[in-house]
Amino acid sequence: MAAQKVMINGLPGNVAKMLVSHVLSDNRFELVEYSLTGPEITDDTCGIAGRSISLLRPAGRDAAMESIKQETGDFISIDFTHPTAVNENAAFYCRNGLPFVMGTTGGDRDALVQAVATSSICAVIAPNMAKQIVGLQAMMAHAAENFPGLFAGYSLSIRESHQATKADTSGTARAMVGYFNQLGIAFNESDIIKVRNPEEQKAMGVPEAHITGHGWHTYTLVSPDKSAVFQFVHNINGRDIYAQGTFDAVLFLSQKTRGRQSGRVFSMIDVLKGI
Repeated sequence: MAAQKVMINGLPGNVAKMLVSHVLSDNRFELVEYSLTGPEITDDTCGIAGRSISLLRPAGRDAAMESIKQETGDFISIDFTHPTAVNENAAFYCRNGLPFVMGTTGGDRDALVQAVATSSICAVIAPNMAKQIVGLQAMMAHAAENFPGLFAGYSLSIRESHQATKADTSGTARAMVGYFNQLGIAFNESDIIKVRNPEEQKAMGVPEAHITGHGWHTYTLVSPDKSAVFQFVHNINGRDIYAQGTFDAVLFLSQKTRGRQSGRVFSMIDVLKGI
Protein backbone atom coordinates (compact mmCIF):
# COMPACT_ATOMS: atom_id res chain seq x y z
CA MET A 1 0.00 0.00 0.00
CA ALA A 2 1.25 3.47 -0.88
CA ALA A 3 2.24 5.69 2.02
CA GLN A 4 -0.42 8.14 3.16
CA LYS A 5 0.62 11.71 2.49
CA VAL A 6 0.18 14.13 5.39
CA MET A 7 0.64 17.85 5.84
CA ILE A 8 1.37 18.80 9.45
CA ASN A 9 0.25 22.31 10.28
CA GLY A 10 1.40 24.36 13.24
CA LEU A 11 5.15 24.55 12.71
CA PRO A 12 7.33 25.71 14.36
CA GLY A 13 5.17 24.62 17.32
CA ASN A 14 6.42 21.78 19.52
CA VAL A 15 3.57 19.33 18.88
CA ALA A 16 3.87 19.80 15.12
CA LYS A 17 7.64 19.27 15.32
CA MET A 18 7.14 16.07 17.29
CA LEU A 19 4.64 14.77 14.73
CA VAL A 20 6.97 15.59 11.84
CA SER A 21 9.75 13.61 13.53
CA HIS A 22 7.43 10.61 13.93
CA VAL A 23 6.23 10.81 10.31
CA LEU A 24 9.79 10.83 9.01
CA SER A 25 10.48 7.53 10.81
CA ASP A 26 7.18 5.83 9.91
CA ASN A 27 6.93 4.24 6.46
CA ARG A 28 3.13 4.34 6.58
CA PHE A 29 3.33 8.07 5.90
CA GLU A 30 4.92 10.54 3.53
CA LEU A 31 5.44 14.12 4.63
CA VAL A 32 4.12 16.98 2.52
CA GLU A 33 6.84 19.54 3.07
CA TYR A 34 4.59 22.53 3.69
CA SER A 35 2.95 23.72 6.91
CA LEU A 36 0.37 26.36 7.79
CA THR A 37 1.73 28.80 10.34
CA GLY A 38 0.66 32.02 12.03
CA PRO A 39 0.99 35.56 10.67
CA GLU A 40 3.46 36.37 13.45
CA ILE A 41 6.03 33.82 12.19
CA THR A 42 8.76 35.56 10.19
CA ASP A 43 10.71 32.52 8.98
CA ASP A 44 9.83 31.07 5.58
CA THR A 45 11.00 27.56 6.41
CA CYS A 46 11.41 25.24 9.38
CA GLY A 47 14.21 22.68 9.42
CA ILE A 48 13.59 19.28 11.04
CA ALA A 49 15.80 16.20 10.69
CA GLY A 50 17.46 17.57 7.58
CA ARG A 51 14.18 18.52 5.91
CA SER A 52 13.29 22.10 5.04
CA ILE A 53 9.53 22.61 5.39
CA SER A 54 8.00 25.68 3.77
CA LEU A 55 5.78 27.75 6.07
CA LEU A 56 2.54 29.19 4.71
CA ARG A 57 1.17 32.27 6.43
CA PRO A 58 -2.56 33.11 6.09
CA ALA A 59 -2.03 35.70 3.38
CA GLY A 60 -1.71 33.99 0.03
CA ARG A 61 -2.04 30.40 1.21
CA ASP A 62 -5.18 29.75 -0.86
CA ALA A 63 -3.30 30.66 -4.01
CA ALA A 64 -0.35 28.52 -2.97
CA MET A 65 -2.52 25.49 -2.19
CA GLU A 66 -3.62 24.97 -5.78
CA SER A 67 -0.03 24.46 -6.92
CA ILE A 68 0.78 22.37 -3.83
CA LYS A 69 -2.08 19.97 -4.61
CA GLN A 70 -0.86 19.65 -8.18
CA GLU A 71 2.64 18.95 -6.90
CA THR A 72 1.79 16.44 -4.17
CA GLY A 73 -1.56 14.90 -5.05
CA ASP A 74 -4.12 14.10 -2.35
CA PHE A 75 -3.13 14.36 1.30
CA ILE A 76 -4.62 14.69 4.78
CA SER A 77 -3.93 17.75 6.92
CA ILE A 78 -3.12 17.51 10.64
CA ASP A 79 -3.85 20.67 12.60
CA PHE A 80 -2.01 21.51 15.83
CA THR A 81 -1.92 25.27 15.45
CA HIS A 82 -3.49 27.84 17.81
CA PRO A 83 -6.99 28.16 19.30
CA THR A 84 -7.50 31.51 17.56
CA ALA A 85 -6.86 29.86 14.17
CA VAL A 86 -9.23 26.89 14.51
CA ASN A 87 -12.20 28.21 12.56
CA GLU A 88 -10.19 30.06 9.96
CA ASN A 89 -8.10 26.96 9.30
CA ALA A 90 -11.16 24.72 9.11
CA ALA A 91 -12.72 27.07 6.57
CA PHE A 92 -9.48 26.89 4.58
CA TYR A 93 -9.50 23.08 4.59
CA CYS A 94 -13.16 22.93 3.57
CA ARG A 95 -12.70 25.55 0.85
CA ASN A 96 -9.76 23.69 -0.63
CA GLY A 97 -11.13 20.15 -0.33
CA LEU A 98 -8.58 19.04 2.29
CA PRO A 99 -9.70 16.31 4.73
CA PHE A 100 -8.23 17.10 8.14
CA VAL A 101 -7.56 15.89 11.66
CA MET A 102 -8.12 18.74 14.11
CA GLY A 103 -6.19 18.34 17.36
CA THR A 104 -6.21 22.05 18.17
CA THR A 105 -8.68 23.00 20.89
CA GLY A 106 -10.62 26.24 21.16
CA GLY A 107 -12.57 28.21 18.61
CA ASP A 108 -16.31 27.96 17.93
CA ARG A 109 -16.81 24.20 17.88
CA ASP A 110 -20.38 24.36 16.58
CA ALA A 111 -19.24 26.50 13.67
CA LEU A 112 -16.36 24.08 13.11
CA VAL A 113 -18.71 21.11 12.79
CA GLN A 114 -21.09 23.07 10.57
CA ALA A 115 -18.26 24.05 8.23
CA VAL A 116 -17.45 20.40 7.62
CA ALA A 117 -21.11 19.37 7.38
CA THR A 118 -21.64 21.70 4.43
CA SER A 119 -18.37 20.79 2.69
CA SER A 120 -17.13 18.09 0.35
CA ILE A 121 -14.75 16.60 2.94
CA CYS A 122 -14.71 14.64 6.18
CA ALA A 123 -12.72 15.42 9.31
CA VAL A 124 -11.72 13.94 12.65
CA ILE A 125 -12.18 16.57 15.36
CA ALA A 126 -11.16 15.77 18.93
CA PRO A 127 -10.05 17.68 22.03
CA ASN A 128 -7.56 14.92 22.83
CA MET A 129 -5.68 12.56 20.55
CA ALA A 130 -4.31 10.28 23.30
CA LYS A 131 -6.19 7.01 22.77
CA GLN A 132 -6.12 5.94 26.39
CA ILE A 133 -7.61 9.24 27.57
CA VAL A 134 -10.24 8.99 24.86
CA GLY A 135 -11.03 5.52 26.20
CA LEU A 136 -11.53 7.03 29.66
CA GLN A 137 -13.87 9.60 28.14
CA ALA A 138 -15.82 6.80 26.46
CA MET A 139 -16.24 5.10 29.83
CA MET A 140 -17.43 8.38 31.33
CA ALA A 141 -19.89 8.83 28.46
CA HIS A 142 -21.23 5.31 29.07
CA ALA A 143 -21.67 6.01 32.80
CA ALA A 144 -23.34 9.35 32.13
CA GLU A 145 -25.82 7.76 29.73
CA ASN A 146 -26.62 4.71 31.83
CA PHE A 147 -26.35 6.07 35.38
CA PRO A 148 -27.60 9.67 35.26
CA GLY A 149 -27.55 11.38 38.63
CA LEU A 150 -25.09 8.83 40.08
CA PHE A 151 -23.13 11.58 41.86
CA ALA A 152 -26.04 13.89 42.66
CA GLY A 153 -25.20 16.10 45.64
CA TYR A 154 -21.45 15.61 45.30
CA SER A 155 -19.09 18.54 44.86
CA LEU A 156 -16.52 18.52 42.07
CA SER A 157 -13.15 20.17 41.53
CA ILE A 158 -11.21 19.96 38.28
CA ARG A 159 -7.57 20.97 38.01
CA GLU A 160 -5.68 20.81 34.74
CA SER A 161 -2.04 21.74 34.26
CA HIS A 162 -0.35 22.33 30.92
CA GLN A 163 2.72 24.15 29.65
CA ALA A 164 2.55 27.93 29.90
CA THR A 165 2.25 28.29 26.12
CA LYS A 166 -1.15 26.53 26.06
CA ALA A 167 -3.47 29.48 25.64
CA ASP A 168 -6.87 27.92 26.33
CA THR A 169 -8.47 25.67 28.93
CA SER A 170 -8.01 21.98 28.18
CA GLY A 171 -10.61 20.64 25.76
CA THR A 172 -10.53 17.31 27.56
CA ALA A 173 -11.37 18.94 30.88
CA ARG A 174 -14.22 20.85 29.25
CA ALA A 175 -15.59 17.62 27.74
CA MET A 176 -15.44 15.91 31.14
CA VAL A 177 -17.58 18.67 32.63
CA GLY A 178 -20.45 17.55 30.41
CA TYR A 179 -20.23 13.97 31.66
CA PHE A 180 -20.17 15.05 35.29
CA ASN A 181 -23.18 17.30 34.67
CA GLN A 182 -25.09 14.26 33.39
CA LEU A 183 -23.98 12.33 36.46
CA GLY A 184 -25.78 14.87 38.63
CA ILE A 185 -23.13 17.47 39.48
CA ALA A 186 -23.69 21.17 38.86
CA PHE A 187 -20.37 22.46 37.56
CA ASN A 188 -19.41 25.10 35.00
CA GLU A 189 -16.45 25.15 32.66
CA SER A 190 -15.45 28.47 34.20
CA ASP A 191 -14.84 26.61 37.50
CA ILE A 192 -11.96 24.57 36.04
CA ILE A 193 -8.68 25.42 37.75
CA LYS A 194 -6.15 26.12 35.00
CA VAL A 195 -2.51 25.87 36.10
CA ARG A 196 0.12 27.44 33.85
CA ASN A 197 2.72 28.69 36.35
CA PRO A 198 5.93 26.57 36.23
CA GLU A 199 6.69 26.99 39.93
CA GLU A 200 3.20 25.86 40.90
CA GLN A 201 3.56 22.91 38.51
CA LYS A 202 6.85 21.84 40.09
CA ALA A 203 5.18 21.97 43.51
CA MET A 204 2.44 19.69 42.14
CA GLY A 205 5.10 17.16 41.15
CA VAL A 206 5.41 17.78 37.42
CA PRO A 207 8.98 16.73 36.50
CA GLU A 208 11.09 19.74 35.59
CA ALA A 209 12.01 18.10 32.27
CA HIS A 210 8.33 18.18 31.27
CA ILE A 211 7.29 21.62 32.49
CA THR A 212 7.30 22.76 28.85
CA GLY A 213 5.24 19.78 27.67
CA HIS A 214 2.74 17.96 29.89
CA GLY A 215 -0.95 17.48 30.64
CA TRP A 216 -1.92 16.68 34.23
CA HIS A 217 -5.61 16.39 35.08
CA THR A 218 -7.28 15.62 38.42
CA TYR A 219 -11.05 15.31 38.90
CA THR A 220 -12.09 15.10 42.57
CA LEU A 221 -15.62 14.30 43.75
CA VAL A 222 -16.62 14.65 47.40
CA SER A 223 -19.88 13.46 48.97
CA PRO A 224 -22.17 15.95 50.76
CA ASP A 225 -21.02 14.75 54.21
CA LYS A 226 -17.39 14.45 53.02
CA SER A 227 -17.28 10.78 54.00
CA ALA A 228 -16.54 9.61 50.44
CA VAL A 229 -14.00 10.89 47.91
CA PHE A 230 -13.51 9.72 44.34
CA GLN A 231 -10.68 10.83 42.08
CA PHE A 232 -9.95 10.38 38.39
CA VAL A 233 -6.37 11.26 37.41
CA HIS A 234 -4.45 11.20 34.16
CA ASN A 235 -0.96 12.67 34.11
CA ILE A 236 0.87 12.79 30.78
CA ASN A 237 4.51 13.86 30.51
CA GLY A 238 5.75 14.81 27.06
CA ARG A 239 3.81 14.66 23.82
CA ASP A 240 4.57 11.28 22.28
CA ILE A 241 1.31 9.74 23.52
CA TYR A 242 -0.59 12.04 21.17
CA ALA A 243 1.25 10.85 18.07
CA GLN A 244 -0.15 7.32 17.92
CA GLY A 245 -3.75 8.49 18.27
CA THR A 246 -3.24 11.22 15.70
CA PHE A 247 -1.87 8.79 13.14
CA ASP A 248 -4.67 6.31 13.83
CA ALA A 249 -7.06 9.18 13.10
CA VAL A 250 -5.26 9.89 9.82
CA LEU A 251 -5.52 6.25 8.69
CA PHE A 252 -9.19 6.12 9.73
CA LEU A 253 -9.92 9.31 7.81
CA SER A 254 -8.05 7.98 4.80
CA GLN A 255 -10.45 5.03 4.68
CA LYS A 256 -13.45 7.34 4.84
CA THR A 257 -11.97 9.55 2.13
CA ARG A 258 -11.38 6.59 -0.17
CA GLY A 259 -15.00 5.64 0.46
CA ARG A 260 -16.01 9.04 -0.93
CA GLN A 261 -17.75 10.11 2.26
CA SER A 262 -18.24 13.85 2.69
CA GLY A 263 -19.69 16.32 5.14
CA ARG A 264 -19.10 14.12 8.19
CA VAL A 265 -17.30 14.86 11.43
CA PHE A 266 -15.83 11.91 13.31
CA SER A 267 -14.61 11.78 16.91
CA MET A 268 -11.68 9.88 18.36
CA ILE A 269 -14.20 7.42 19.79
CA ASP A 270 -15.25 6.74 16.18
CA VAL A 271 -11.57 6.19 15.40
CA LEU A 272 -11.13 3.73 18.28
CA LYS A 273 -14.18 1.77 17.18
CA GLY A 274 -13.01 1.75 13.58
CA ILE A 275 -9.43 0.60 14.13
